[in-house]
Amino acid sequence: MQRFVLGVILAALLSAPVASAQSRTQHATPAMKADESRSTGESGTEIKDSWLTTKTKAKLFADRHVKGRKISVDTHAGIVTLRGKVESAQAKNAAEQIARRVDGVKGVTSLLQVVPDRQRKFVDAKDDDMKGAVTARFDKDAGLKSADIKVRSDNALVTLMGTVPNARAKVRAGDLARGVPGVRTVRNELRLSETRSDVKTSSDVKVRRSPTPPSAQTPPLSVSEKAPSSP
Repeated sequence: MQRFVLGVILAALLSAPVASAQSRTQHATPAMKADESRSTGESGTEIKDSWLTTKTKAKLFADRHVKGRKISVDTHAGIVTLRGKVESAQAKNAAEQIARRVDGVKGVTSLLQVVPDRQRKFVDAKDDDMKGAVTARFDKDAGLKSADIKVRSDNALVTLMGTVPNARAKVRAGDLARGVPGVRTVRNELRLSETRSDVKTSSDVKVRRSPTPPSAQTPPLSVSEKAPSSP
């Protein structure tokens, strides 16, 4: 008898969380459901992109024709971007083909630069100088010195990544980078962090009433039409 009672109590305790969860689901508003779905979708995409990046790096590293450790891999919405330097056109093509064959990859953007091994040390030194010069210009600019900008240079191909406060700052960063001597190309991948605060809501807009046109106004009474005065 005691075992039966304990079993009933245990079953009731286990079913309580399930009933509570079902109740929350039934009483959830459409906005709550939309937010939950959006959050789940975004986190799922980030996890998938991270997994594609990991798989692509592993395959590049395992290939003996491609020195994968020198290639940077980024993934966004299934699109893989390859950055860095490789020693030959054959190695560049091989890296691109390896990335395209990774299951789940939707496309490949290759920014790989061909730099022979005998020139690698010289090119790396120049890239370091360009990166430092671009960063120094940003640090001296009042609108960019506090922005979160990451700079990389691959054989004079300068890439700007990170966030800036507004579109004007993004354009300004690109112009400053292009002005550095030796920079061949600038790839501006900066994102905007500002929110639209200049849009007026209906409560901010004052309604101005236009004056009544003369034709719509009531004409004054003539002398003969005036009402007689009371005695």
